Amino acid sequence: MKIDIIGDIHGCFEEFVVLTEKLGYRWKDGLPIHSDGRVLGFVGDLTDRGPLSLRVIHTVYRLVIEKRQGYYCPGNHCNKLYRYLLGRNVQITHGLETTVAEYEVLSNKNKKFVKDQFIQLYEMSPLYQVLDNGKLVFAHAGICEDYIGRTDKKVETFVLYGDITGEKHPDGSPVRRDWAQDYNGVAWIVYGHTPVHHPRMINNTINIDTGAVFGGKLTAFRYPEIATVSVPSTMPMVEEKFRTFSEKV
Repeated sequence: MKIDIIGDIHGCFEEFVVLTEKLGYRWKDGLPIHSDGRVLGFVGDLTDRGPLSLRVIHTVYRLVIEKRQGYYCPGNHCNKLYRYLLGRNVQITHGLETTVAEYEVLSNKNKKFVKDQFIQLYEMSPLYQVLDNGKLVFAHAGICEDYIGRTDKKVETFVLYGDITGEKHPDGSPVRRDWAQDYNGVAWIVYGHTPVHHPRMINNTINIDTGAVFGGKLTAFRYPEIATVSVPSTMPMVEEKFRTFSEKV
């Protein structure tokens, strides 16, 4: 299997186009297609904060659902947008407001079009993807080895939000354990969710959320090559959104 898994796009459609072109994809009829049969994967958080969330949704929907030439699993922002579109009571904050602003100016017909596409994409996609006979797994916030194969509520919380402790940082964000430090499985685990300045590879895991929406880079993980490709963001730098890790020695 030859796949390029892309980290959190967050509405950064322009960077998405540039990255796919750098990866060798050519855009035809509004979709990135690779002549060598490579496909794209998406680790969730397609929307929010960036300028063109609805274009990202439409492109990923067409790739994954219509053309069967891509793989997607949802992130926490995807989950929140899904609940919003279902009419549930969610707070329109932490970036959702940008997607809602795009959505609300649409005609009723186009609102239904976007809503139907995203709900179908969300409901037809697994919590996490297991590919290449179990040798490759990708999940939005990661997944520990014991959870692979499970889909219960505990696993859903982990893959959407990470290994949360229940505590909060001063800015209100959840405290998360560094699960990747203790991973010792054979399968490659590819994930995003936590913005880092450079792809973080440790113990057969790699975090590819390099903070495109916060002025960093948009990154793809190439499999089976085990390599990364990045392009710079056009968004302003928000340094405090990036996390650094102290590695075990």
